[in-house]
Amino acid sequence: MSLTRQIRYEPVARTVTLSLAPGASIDAHRHDDHQILYAGRGTLAITTDAGTWVAPGTRAIWVPAGTIHEHRAHGHLDLHTVGLPATHNPLGLDEPTVLSVSPLLRELLLAYTRPPLDDTPERRRLRAVLLDQLRSSPQRSVHLPTPRDPRLAAVCALLAEDPADGRGLAALGAAVGAGERTLSRLFRAELGLTFPQWRTQLRLYHALLLLSSDLPVTAVAHRCGWASPSAFIDAFRRAFGHTPGAHRTLG
Repeated sequence: MSLTRQIRYEPVARTVTLSLAPGASIDAHRHDDHQILYAGRGTLAITTDAGTWVAPGTRAIWVPAGTIHEHRAHGHLDLHTVGLPATHNPLGLDEPTVLSVSPLLRELLLAYTRPPLDDTPERRRLRAVLLDQLRSSPQRSVHLPTPRDPRLAAVCALLAEDPADGRGLAALGAAVGAGERTLSRLFRAELGLTFPQWRTQLRLYHALLLLSSDLPVTAVAHRCGWASPSAFIDAFRRAFGHTPGAHRTLG
């Protein structure tokens, strides 16, 4: 998705907790600071020109300073944000990245973004422990890169509209006027994924959003194109380390 709307400039990325209603969004903006975003409740999606990242309650998103990005809430969202000066990049990351959030890191993020937000020795120690935990957090991204080639974008749009569409790459190519080999090459060259890998990412992305709306697991599996609920549960557990049913209790 291209962020073509007017871009707001907010020099400082605040450390704060925000509550957003389902479907609410924060329009495109950028900071001079780095930012850590965490959904204490609900599911958070951020979009940049490079694509969309999604984070449930077991993930946080690192947004480097200067990155133009939008936020969208899926489900009732408690958004916890931590701002860091651009001169301090403890993770050494220069692009948006999704990080695993352990139970300890979750409590640190919740505590650090609760008022009072004054600069005390206790809060500085809390921040130091929080950053230590972030440094050791594995990167576990659910990322949908933005396609540039119009033929590839057309295929991605078809499946984004209906993740359960089971057509193979040849049939999808015929629908948009592109050859299977060409599309296969474009998936690897532009998105860094094979077509099956990208389709799985797309289905997991939509599954997270549907689970946030309290849709039953069986219905989510069907809408996202898995052959059975058990196949969906297995794929979800491999990606996130827990079942879709347990996912509802983690935010």
